[in-house]
Amino acid sequence: MKELYHLEFGDNELRRLEEWRKLPTLYQLALDELKNKIKLIQTEWKIHNGYSPIEHIKTRIKEPKSILDKLERKGLEMTVDNMVNKIHDIAGMRIVFSFVKDIYSLLDHLRKREDLTILEIKDYIANPKPNGYQSLHLIVAVPLTLFEGQRWMKIEIQMRTLAMDFWASMEHILFYKFEKQVPPHIVKELTEAALAADALDKKMHGLRKEIMGSLEGNLPGNSIVSP
Repeated sequence: MKELYHLEFGDNELRRLEEWRKLPTLYQLALDELKNKIKLIQTEWKIHNGYSPIEHIKTRIKEPKSILDKLERKGLEMTVDNMVNKIHDIAGMRIVFSFVKDIYSLLDHLRKREDLTILEIKDYIANPKPNGYQSLHLIVAVPLTLFEGQRWMKIEIQMRTLAMDFWASMEHILFYKFEKQVPPHIVKELTEAALAADALDKKMHGLRKEIMGSLEGNLPGNSIVSP
């Protein structure tokens, strides 16, 4: 079983400061590694199938204030050790797809890889949140080979369709516009919009199946996308 790198440091404040400064760089390196892997998968998809179902990829590193706020909400001491081992979304990647089917195709592929480890899966597509939010969330560990040895850094991946991504962006904007106190009628309309987005995904999947069904039925046997 692969183990995540465990940061150890004494009471020396300079050492603590050094670890704090190093973290963003390590997470960014891990994001770069993961992004390169996903881009390679995109290229393979295009070679085997003539197209890639991934529309776009976005990455981000959580702001220090957001990290500290999350530690406080969890009732945890504000240490680098707690940041690395208790906060799983310091580094984040969002992968947006054309179709739901391709989200699960990528998940199946990532499960088989040896150059990363899936630590956790939360399927909000199969089980949407009460407000209608849909997305597939993964926590993965990505290895970095550094001078002092190998470190496994955690990254949260969110995988969703274009329709899901549009809905989530609007929900996020409204959430902050109303200072987290969204009026009930807006919540109701957002939930209805989520159902409409889900219906759109199903409709587009049906159209895709009709248009491309014959093509997918003749994919090469080594394709990473299941027919």
